[in-house]
Amino acid sequence: MQTSTAYVRQVIWGQGTRDPRGIYSVCTADPLVLRAALKQAVEDGSPALIEATSNQVNQFGGYTGMEPPAFVEFVLGLAREMGLPPERLILGGDHLGPNPWQRLAAEEAMRHACDLVEAFVACGFTKIHLDASMPLGEERAGGALSKRVVAERTAQLCEAAEAAFRKRSQAEGASAPPLYVIGSDVPPPGGETSGSQGPKVTTPEEFEETVALTRATFHDRGLDDAWGRVIAVVVQPGVDFGEWQVHPYDRAAAASLTRALTQHPGLAFEGHSTDYQTPGRLRQMAEDGIAILKVGPALTFAKREALFALNALESEVLGTDGRARRSNVEAALEEAMLADPRHWSAYYSGDEHELRLKRKYGLSDRCRYYWPVPSVQEAVQRLLGNLREAGIPLPLLSQFLPRQYERVREGVLRNDPEELVLDRIRDVLRGYAAAVGTGARRAEPSPA
Repeated sequence: MQTSTAYVRQVIWGQGTRDPRGIYSVCTADPLVLRAALKQAVEDGSPALIEATSNQVNQFGGYTGMEPPAFVEFVLGLAREMGLPPERLILGGDHLGPNPWQRLAAEEAMRHACDLVEAFVACGFTKIHLDASMPLGEERAGGALSKRVVAERTAQLCEAAEAAFRKRSQAEGASAPPLYVIGSDVPPPGGETSGSQGPKVTTPEEFEETVALTRATFHDRGLDDAWGRVIAVVVQPGVDFGEWQVHPYDRAAAASLTRALTQHPGLAFEGHSTDYQTPGRLRQMAEDGIAILKVGPALTFAKREALFALNALESEVLGTDGRARRSNVEAALEEAMLADPRHWSAYYSGDEHELRLKRKYGLSDRCRYYWPVPSVQEAVQRLLGNLREAGIPLPLLSQFLPRQYERVREGVLRNDPEELVLDRIRDVLRGYAAAVGTGARRAEPSPA
């Protein structure tokens, strides 16, 4: 089979053909979600693109506590467990740059950023999003950076990546050089739109300026070979989501932007915050050159839905006599969020009732940060154990997880609680796989 990076380049060069394809990128460190994604790739016979952000994973551990080599080993271990050959695994770094160190002076922040990029490339990440778009230190008082400064810092990050690859090649004979994504015309990470108008679509002029300035800066720094491996530009095609609403892709509104891409063979767009778009809209995006579709919160949202459904099912199965044995997953998650509000308090507003609803059900899924808390992990394991011991009656499965009930009845899914959770997450992934042309489509995605 071709190398995974060759597959990505084939997808990019396929833009503009009669049957354009895409690739979806799973942006999470959640073990259950990663297992689901790897299982989906195994079933589809496709590569799995897994990305870590600079906040999740960095040389200081990030909020997951993992440095880049540890993340690589973590994902490789899951891939072995799920039966995905390592050559079909693509690891990417998302928003690699000074984002975690914005409060530091520019020189110090960029030093950390270059070390970050080097660490990712040195241990085998091959899809690298270089993001130097944020003002640093005293610059933050002046608003957005000029495009020229962003281009200069992007080239600086690229130099660090290229140096790390050369060093790795000399030591280990690494053969696949990094592929780069530039630009950062996106909503805040995780999708945080609060208004009803939706985000502003990137203009063709903004896209052209980013490409021209970055290409010229790469040339000036002797990075022409690296520029040849720039595969995509991050743009805002008009998609995002808030707590209660989703802004769907509007092909007509993005038409001038997507037409501009046709003048750049070998480049595609990368779409962030594509979560909660319908498969039909995702397919339109892939057809329009938004070949890389990133998804994260929608997957942990599906995990939360499945666990809450099983929590309700557990209450029915155990009844009042089993009240002491109940896992109380919902309560454990809520207690953890109230005990440490740093991951949600700055994002949610409203009275106590509204805050409770947003913590549990908001589309930005801030509760995803709390599944690793030991008390929550213990509750989840108790839930799975209780249901394995008691069994899941089919009528109750139909009541709480009807799609999974159908697959159990068809004999393609085991009636095991963890398998049910994985399959609920895969409901989302099946939509992405169908949209980008890697899944076994039962029917063409509808446009709605």
